[in-house]
Amino acid sequence: MLEFDAFRNRLTAVEESLKASGDALQIGRMEEQLAELHEEMSQTGFWNDTEHSTKINTKFAHLTDKLKSYKDMLSHRAELEEMLELANEEGGESMTEELRAEIEGLEKEAENLQLETMLRGEYDSLNAILSLHAGAGGTEAQDWTGMLYRMYTRYCERHGFTVKVLEYLDGDEAGVKSVTFEVDGENAYGYLRGEKGVHRLVRISPFDANARRHTSFSSLDVAPLIDEDNSIVIDWEDVRIDTYRSTGAGGQHINKTDSAVRMTHMPSGIVVSCQNERSQVQNKEMCIKMLRSKLLELKVREREEQMAQIKGEMKKIEWGSQIRSYVFQPYTMVKDHRTGFEVGNINDVMDGNLDGFITSYLKML
Repeated sequence: MLEFDAFRNRLTAVEESLKASGDALQIGRMEEQLAELHEEMSQTGFWNDTEHSTKINTKFAHLTDKLKSYKDMLSHRAELEEMLELANEEGGESMTEELRAEIEGLEKEAENLQLETMLRGEYDSLNAILSLHAGAGGTEAQDWTGMLYRMYTRYCERHGFTVKVLEYLDGDEAGVKSVTFEVDGENAYGYLRGEKGVHRLVRISPFDANARRHTSFSSLDVAPLIDEDNSIVIDWEDVRIDTYRSTGAGGQHINKTDSAVRMTHMPSGIVVSCQNERSQVQNKEMCIKMLRSKLLELKVREREEQMAQIKGEMKKIEWGSQIRSYVFQPYTMVKDHRTGFEVGNINDVMDGNLDGFITSYLKML
């Protein structure tokens, strides 16, 4: 049957895609690393150093899951090929829909694996810190920043990432003035690093009594979260540390003690702050991680001629600087100005379905 021939061609394409992905992921080297880690974990006294053993165990589990997933896809493809041959010999037309669904699922898995092979940057596997800031435009820009915050948190939920708010500043009447949050998950920074830049919204403002069309801007900064990096040395004499009372709904510590911490790195002008932990000590520890991450960005920026590898060019939050436009009026459209990629369903994008944009950006690199 012609349909079975089409299925066979699709399975061949999947096989080629999986082989290419396996070569890119260096499956052989991955198995060697697992053997080395297993040997280290078997040594006497390995679990005495809790911090080191936790890192090794996490890395071992990550490699194990990735290798198992790859082998399961190969096995599934072989099973579908046998199933296809059996259906073809017996004229099993009743199995057509089942085969189609299974092949489509496998194609999606192979596509996701291929996308993962593009995340080969030095810091792509790390967690990420995202910071959103409203541009000029008052309440309209602050409302737009709140919409973006919802969009990215929905995207993280779709992909199983964990979001932890570090600092949140409400808008004057609606929305958000600024928000900083941590995204934890496999390859979180790799997936989100391309979102850094200025985002532009065009719509009829709900805050304008004359129902005029307004353009608003908001900037997003994305940095890898670095726990330890011996190459990043912080001279604390160059850092000003301020403490202040957290803002929020109140509670045992909020608004009652100076638990919030703000750090200003004087030579670079980098400012980080955290107020959502329960104590000043915890907020200070988080600020140190954020400052280290920002300094790493600065170091990579100075080291590499093409800043887009890690930091990218920070532009003013205004016309001509946007990486993406979200147009509600006069028509419904979202356009990424770096790739030219467009989608028509703006509501789907605002609900966190950014996969098309992120995939096209990674393929452009």
